[in-house]
Amino acid sequence: MNDMPRWKNRPEGSNWGDFGPDDQIGRLNLVTPDKVLAAVREVREGRSFCLSLPLDFPGGTAINASRKPPEVQPVMDQGRPNMNFPYSCNNPHHLDVLCDDQVLLTLQYSTQWDSLAHIGQEFDADGDGVAELVYYNGFRGGTHISGPADHQTGGDSGAPSGARALGIEKMAETSVQGRGVMIDFKAHFGEERVYVNYDQLMRVLEADKVVIEKGDFVCFRTGFDEMLLSMNRQPDAKKLRSSFAALDGRDERIHRWIEETGLVALIADNIAVEATPAKASTADRFTALPLHEVCLFKLGVYLGEFWLLSPLADWLRERGRSRFLLTAPPLRLPGAVGSPATPVATV
Repeated sequence: MNDMPRWKNRPEGSNWGDFGPDDQIGRLNLVTPDKVLAAVREVREGRSFCLSLPLDFPGGTAINASRKPPEVQPVMDQGRPNMNFPYSCNNPHHLDVLCDDQVLLTLQYSTQWDSLAHIGQEFDADGDGVAELVYYNGFRGGTHISGPADHQTGGDSGAPSGARALGIEKMAETSVQGRGVMIDFKAHFGEERVYVNYDQLMRVLEADKVVIEKGDFVCFRTGFDEMLLSMNRQPDAKKLRSSFAALDGRDERIHRWIEETGLVALIADNIAVEATPAKASTADRFTALPLHEVCLFKLGVYLGEFWLLSPLADWLRERGRSRFLLTAPPLRLPGAVGSPATPVATV
């Protein structure tokens, strides 16, 4: 550990350095060719499910005021919109008609992946008693992940915005294909708001005979997606946030379960995978998103949010199954800290 280039201290319970001093993909290292082959063997009927919401859901800004729905516009060419544009305007001999558009897209508005650059922490990685802005495996805010504003000084950082390490393109380069495993909270808790602790989670796994193995992508169906779709782009944020079961991010036994299983990602149909707001903490300083801390900051475990899981979960439950082949690469967009996704489950 003393030879690590960016840190002397690593967070308790983290795996920093375990995949190498410069690793940027975390637990995706565990998705070996054998794990992909095991996932392919889960395909029995050749049926596929789209696990993405339409990217203009949830609709509006009621759920997150800073994340706005996509704006699709035609590409402009010499002041003219390229939408139903006849080539004959330029050459009377041409028959072609052109449509060409562009989009202003908030990358984490709808069905999404969080990259390992999405959540970091103020942490004393240098061992000098002073906390730095640090991300997974010791990559630094301001050096490796930067923005136009320096929030500690309140001034202009003078740096271009983006992730020069841990960006979403590192995830995309792995292809993100492996075995998905469905855990159906709605079947056990209905629409009741429940902060699911470790004991409750274990009872669900035992009742449904769900087994999680190293390298798996673990999905939590809560029913949030069905209610959200029924609201048709006019979400009732209060009702959504007060309904459905979600993981209790403060339960340290769940943290150990994530660490010990070797799972690669936690995916849910809800806002944040974990229940928000998190339960109160008695510490003087604490994380607002404890499951994000454990997964993104400490272990290199990815988080998928706002996925469309209910149709697949119902299909699997009717057949006594929980496993499937998951293909879910994000956009290969260098420097981005999150990405929309159009995941596909094949059964």
